[in-house]
Amino acid sequence: MGFDLEKSRIIALPEDAFYISDFITEDEEDWLLQKVKSAPLPRWTQLSHRRLQTWPSALTKGNALLESPLPAWLRSPIVEPRFAALCIFNDAPHKAPNHVLVNEYQPGQGIMPHEDGAAYYPLVATVSLGAPIVLNLYHKHAQGDREENEAPAKTGRDVAGIPDTNRRPQYRILQERRSLLITRGKMYTDFLHGIEETTRDEDLSSRSICNWELLREREPYQSGWYERKTRTSLTYRDVLQVVKMGNTLKFLSGR
Repeated sequence: MGFDLEKSRIIALPEDAFYISDFITEDEEDWLLQKVKSAPLPRWTQLSHRRLQTWPSALTKGNALLESPLPAWLRSPIVEPRFAALCIFNDAPHKAPNHVLVNEYQPGQGIMPHEDGAAYYPLVATVSLGAPIVLNLYHKHAQGDREENEAPAKTGRDVAGIPDTNRRPQYRILQERRSLLITRGKMYTDFLHGIEETTRDEDLSSRSICNWELLREREPYQSGWYERKTRTSLTYRDVLQVVKMGNTLKFLSGR
């Protein structure tokens, strides 16, 4: 597959974001989902609103990654050759992603508005599998002053400690199965992103979905809604600080 990144730009967004609807094939999607499902049970972390896998490992308390390669099934065919052909990680410190989160969202599950933070190079590449879902984007400082709006970024909660379920997104992106979404630069640093906890995504149209013209199929959403099914995402990032296994104890002890 050959892709023109510039033709995939989401022009309704203020900074760099790109959407490729057919990034992987149906056979590749099936194979990747099988790899996700066949992972050993200890690989899964069960959270209150979803479950996830972390590859090659979770970050340390100092937001560093212990040096270890990604498994082959997360590298090919996504990183090699497709990310390499797009050159999207060329400016990142390690020239390629070194960390992947595998998130599974059942119908009704989601994630509060949040930011990925300074542990990563400001670029996220997400491949969606299994089913579509709507990603909501919120400007971090759209209301109030900076200090008040940093609370959702860190905790997914408003300043009173109560989940901010009534906040309206500034932008909405419909991520189809087999698609790739890339956000970088200010789209990474200045915006929160979240997924609504609902069994049905609604208000779907060219007026409300900022990547509408880039969708592979628009007919399934002409009614303005769809029922959620299980969606799995592969989120690729570059962790800035990587420590070698031999230096792990020294690093953790702060010496």
